[in-house]
Amino acid sequence: MLGLKYKNRDKIFEEKEVNGVPYLAYPVFESLGIVNHGFSTRLGGVSKGNYATMNLSTTRGDDPEAIAENTRRIAAAIGVRTEDMVYTHQTHTTNVAAAREKDRGKRFMDTDGMVTDVPGMCLVTFYADCVPLYFVDPVRKAIGLSHSGWQGTVHKIGKITVEKMTETYGSDPKDIIAAIGPSICQDCYEVSEDVIDQFRESFRKEILPELFYRKDNGKYQLNLWRANEEVLKEAGVKKERIAVTNVCTHCNPDILFSHRTMGNKRGNLSAFLALKR
Repeated sequence: MLGLKYKNRDKIFEEKEVNGVPYLAYPVFESLGIVNHGFSTRLGGVSKGNYATMNLSTTRGDDPEAIAENTRRIAAAIGVRTEDMVYTHQTHTTNVAAAREKDRGKRFMDTDGMVTDVPGMCLVTFYADCVPLYFVDPVRKAIGLSHSGWQGTVHKIGKITVEKMTETYGSDPKDIIAAIGPSICQDCYEVSEDVIDQFRESFRKEILPELFYRKDNGKYQLNLWRANEEVLKEAGVKKERIAVTNVCTHCNPDILFSHRTMGNKRGNLSAFLALKR
């Protein structure tokens, strides 16, 4: 066991370990039998110092050889090939790219989400408090993976990802199984009123009390998990097909990288999703 602190006892994740490399997996996806997937931790890699040990991002200043070895290790654990990976270079946009056969190994610039129907191609996105969004359409055999910080959430990248799957692969949102991954919880996520004003404009008035509350210091605690669940429901994904995380990155800084805990001197976690060959 990793020793993660869970917000509740719901069985959202399974803690797995292969050859000394731990990762988190969703039973709801494993039961489908059509995808390889996972969410990395800080453990099981070779990076040192602020990046210790399983940093998977090339943008943090870590040793490239360490990153390459970490990538090989997590790929082997999850059951994908490094040469089949395709990456985002995230800038808090709502840009969602469709990854095709020729894109293996590519990094999509200014892109925070990807979709594909290519067997074996592994979508990879990066995190350290922001929200990973996974999408699997078992009918059309299509997948999506998106990075949703507060900006991506307020501009509803989750909905845009579902729309991209619908337009590109003919997915019916009612068929999609989605998951909201490890990220900062409401108890840990303080924001200012200018952020909250954007949520007031973007979301239905009726659910705003579920998304945030004001504190005596004039700041707010924002619930990105509930906000993204609402975004997915707006997109047509059924509530019973959405797995909502109960793991907070900020509550688990020894196991997961957290920007709020560590600042810029840190590594990044990664989400992985691939259709089986």
